[in-house]
Amino acid sequence: MPTAPHSSQRLLTVQNLTKRFPGVIALKNVSFDLNEGEVHALCGENGAGKSTLIKTLSGIHPFGSYEGTIQLHDRAAEFRSIADAEKAGIAVIYQELALIREMTVAENIFLGAEPTKGIRIDWNRLYADTKKLMAENGLNLDPATRVGDLGIGQQQMVEILKALSKRSKILLLDEPTAALTEKEVEILLGIIRGLKEKGLTCVYISHKLDEVFAIADRITVLRDGESVGTFGRVQTNKSEVIRHMVGREIRDLFPRRQAHLGATLLKVENLRVREPGKSKPVLEGISFELRAGEVLGFGGLMGAGRTELLMHIFGVYGRRLAGKILIAGKELFSRSPAEAIAQGLVLVSEDRKRYGLLLKKSIGFNLSLAALKQFSRNGLIDHPREIKSNQTYFDSLGIKAPGQETFVETLSGGNQQKVVLGKALMTKPSVVFLDEPTRGIDVGAKIEVYEIINQLTEQGKAVILVSSELPELMSMSDRIIILSNGRIGGTFTREEATQEGILTAAMKFH
Repeated sequence: MPTAPHSSQRLLTVQNLTKRFPGVIALKNVSFDLNEGEVHALCGENGAGKSTLIKTLSGIHPFGSYEGTIQLHDRAAEFRSIADAEKAGIAVIYQELALIREMTVAENIFLGAEPTKGIRIDWNRLYADTKKLMAENGLNLDPATRVGDLGIGQQQMVEILKALSKRSKILLLDEPTAALTEKEVEILLGIIRGLKEKGLTCVYISHKLDEVFAIADRITVLRDGESVGTFGRVQTNKSEVIRHMVGREIRDLFPRRQAHLGATLLKVENLRVREPGKSKPVLEGISFELRAGEVLGFGGLMGAGRTELLMHIFGVYGRRLAGKILIAGKELFSRSPAEAIAQGLVLVSEDRKRYGLLLKKSIGFNLSLAALKQFSRNGLIDHPREIKSNQTYFDSLGIKAPGQETFVETLSGGNQQKVVLGKALMTKPSVVFLDEPTRGIDVGAKIEVYEIINQLTEQGKAVILVSSELPELMSMSDRIIILSNGRIGGTFTREEATQEGILTAAMKFH
């Protein structure tokens, strides 16, 4: 196994770690080490074992539930709980933040460890300690602000401060930028660099290799539960890391094939939409056409109106003040998703766990959920026909699971996304809306999603692709529309699109 050179200041060592679940070996003889004051990235496809390794290091999977050894400061670390790991200086910051929205920043940071005066909380000291902690880490937030009133990026910073208040020496960051804007990502990476300069050690999990190569000193790659190798950042490159992640050479990260355009399937004319309770329209003067076989990309800054546009057309958001929507020449009034689906339109939401899946139900249950009318006769469902149809999508999408009875919550992010796509495609749409379809999934799964997009357009379907990743947007779209503050800031052909031009259009009405 290739291994990068390391310093003698070894902080943590994992040797031959094996973690088994019923019928599955999640980690198999994984070896990993962490040097003091470094940022060490963990890379791998969904299901490679990254989260299982983090949960083992943080005491969620307690000592005795795994094989192998963990050493901290050259001593055996036998964590039997999260509290044991925290006492040893290890803190985890998950993608889904563990904050109480109704409480203030200060209350969240010191929750469970509030300073006291007698039997009461010393509020003056609580807020003073919070200000001191913020000053030490270059943050400027009001400690009395309710956490629910903060943006996602600021909430992420509060989570980090919460870990630092416990004098943690090792931060385990699991996909910390998944929901952040580009600017918030830059701020977070700057904070991590500052923590590193103070001697803090970080394990950084991310599918975004640009971030990994911007912040990491070393990179360990996991594949199918095994450690493939550890590499110094300056001694490797993205292509090599991807090759080790997926086990093969990836020559084209964005395999968009030549479009063969047909008739106009979707036409939007001068759309003006307002959110209930607000006076200013969230969408203003939106007009465009979408043709069979075409991928039309929508870009823009966070809050530009991309998701709102898709959700309004699909019938789940906003009040239409003006404008018209036509699918294959027939007007769509956007009164409900059922109406949209009946006319051949389907939406794959950016938040698959909240809007796309029933996590505690099976793959098969989820796949056929939006298309049950196809299998119903006289109010009864033809289960054999339903199961056969589910199996067709299960196989064609390459969902990696023992079978369609597997619960969705046990799947990796990439396989969950395939289930969401299968559920949408089973409605037999002519127009498919994909809102951030590759968010939070690995490189290999992304390429599989791109191939599904190609298959859709080759079948004569039309696709709208919303993406915050410019390389994806520019490479997978035949045309691109950039929204700026609810209006169209610019339209580009694939050949015309440049990052500078797109960013300029995104700022046009700000």
